[in-house]
Amino acid sequence: MLFCGINPGLMTAATGHHFARPGNRFWPVLHLSGFTPRLLKPAEQQELPAYGLGITNVVARATARADELSAEEYVEGGRLLTAKVTRWRPRWLAVVGVTAYRAAFGDRKAQVGPQERTIGDTRVWVLPNPSGLNAHWTAATMAEEYALLREAAGGTSDQGGSVSVTTPRS
Repeated sequence: MLFCGINPGLMTAATGHHFARPGNRFWPVLHLSGFTPRLLKPAEQQELPAYGLGITNVVARATARADELSAEEYVEGGRLLTAKVTRWRPRWLAVVGVTAYRAAFGDRKAQVGPQERTIGDTRVWVLPNPSGLNAHWTAATMAEEYALLREAAGGTSDQGGSVSVTTPRS
């Protein structure tokens, strides 16, 4: 499973750890949904491959907010992400943020959940953005959605072969 954030926030850029801002709910939701047996801290992201999980971003440039990114950055990020997925061949790509997915892949009608698009044999799922700014999703409702993906992937996070992509600028 390769999780893909939108782009590094300023805290992530400063610390080198994905989803490092204290209000971000990625790490709690990852645990609540059953992907990890305990709540990991951003500084423990190197443990993700042990669970068959990897992490990257659509766009490498750090910003305070994702709405600072240009349409061109998203499209180029989608192209680069496709190349990464083609090279690493995870069984699943989980993009966290429907707006980012729509912009990166030119799919204006995409919704949270499984997508028809595949990248080679890699299936694609769009998850809610765990940013604290995405207030209409609670940690509990996000965890339910993340758990649907985990269950679709076979009920466990380790689906054979791990993807180790844990640098925020990868």
